[in-house]
Amino acid sequence: MKDKLFEIFKTSGELKLETVALNIAMAAVLGFLIFVSYYITHRGTIYSKKFNASLVVLTVLTGTVMTVIGNNIALSLGMVGALSIVRFRTAIKDSRDTVYIFWTVIVGICCGVGDFMVAFVGSAITFAVLFILGAIKNDNRMLIIIRGARNKQSVASGYLFKLFKNKAILRVKNTTEETMELIYEVSSSVLKKVEKETNIADALYDLGGIEYVNIVMQNDEISN
Repeated sequence: MKDKLFEIFKTSGELKLETVALNIAMAAVLGFLIFVSYYITHRGTIYSKKFNASLVVLTVLTGTVMTVIGNNIALSLGMVGALSIVRFRTAIKDSRDTVYIFWTVIVGICCGVGDFMVAFVGSAITFAVLFILGAIKNDNRMLIIIRGARNKQSVASGYLFKLFKNKAILRVKNTTEETMELIYEVSSSVLKKVEKETNIADALYDLGGIEYVNIVMQNDEISN
């Protein structure tokens, strides 16, 4: 029984240089496809050259690791335990970046075990889907922040309702005895449409008693 278990967990065969080179080369080729896909789908948004380059390297490294552990069951079990303690602290700015990370890992695994057909077909379909969805532009959320005298609260609120109707949503209202701060959320497309006809900041200052007006873009990292 002991000998049988040893036979199962020992290396199933020696790796040939041609096999190693082919697995890693195919991972690099598909990694470049991921590179191109990321570049195309992130144009006009937050694009990181370093992150994009790291996707190619991650694909190659994953393919290299899988080439090794795919040939040794005992080593693969040990590698799973070792990698389980790894923690990544880098903030993901775009939810699509997570998709690309998983894509690189999956391609590396497929190439590492020699399933090139699965890697190519899966990558081609993924590339097509991301290319189509990449044409969909986000309608960014904008925040209009108004601070001024408290007795101007109803006037400022009424004016914004006149401009945006129910398309401007009040998110935050802070008040003291003398001052107030209002934060409204509105889509960038609606804001641009209104600003073509009216300078919102100047119009609010003309109401009197307004200390400042800020218009900022809201994203997943900055909530206000």
